[in-house]
Amino acid sequence: MTMGFAAPGGPDGPIPSPAPLKPAIQAGGCAIKGNISRKGDKVFHVSGSRDYDRTRISEKDGERMFCSEDEAKAAGWRAPRG
Repeated sequence: MTMGFAAPGGPDGPIPSPAPLKPAIQAGGCAIKGNISRKGDKVFHVSGSRDYDRTRISEKDGERMFCSEDEAKAAGWRAPRG
């Protein structure tokens, strides 16, 4: 009897590696997400904040990216409450 290594994967084939995380930086290197809420509030989210990862930007809906918090505030957006 010979001993060997188990084949990688499961009964359905190889187990894929997790997809690498995509960098948050978009729109010319700016990473602050300017989101418009359902109520119409313009709120910006910085990397690492509670809702940053789940926030999606839709430029067709008027949302955008900012390069700094000061830029977002000057454009009329606010930080999230709470």
